[in-house]
Amino acid sequence: MGYALYEITRNGETIQAGYSVETVCEKSGCNAKTDRGLGNLCGQTPGGDEHGCGGYFCGQHILGDNRCESCAAAVTDDERREPCGEGHCRCYGVGAEHAECACGCDCPRDEDGQLVDD
Repeated sequence: MGYALYEITRNGETIQAGYSVETVCEKSGCNAKTDRGLGNLCGQTPGGDEHGCGGYFCGQHILGDNRCESCAAAVTDDERREPCGEGHCRCYGVGAEHAECACGCDCPRDEDGQLVDD
């Protein structure tokens, strides 16, 4: 499947999505032009999932964890992950494969969980 143009079902409605589909930010009151690409998607799955509402937002209203402001505010402290910001970060993923990494990345760490320089 290509990511330029495809169809998804969201809130019971079939819509076109993809980075070639122009739209405006779905934040109430914002009219910024954006697209329905994965970089502007709230959550991890087009159409919505447990990680986000499936809306499409401009760069000002989609946060670094790919959640809109409303969905980010609903995240519990146990789910919250912050990137460590180190230059050797290889992954900002969320899921079981990253569970032991407090920041959500697979940076090299010592037995105490402290970052180890490459």
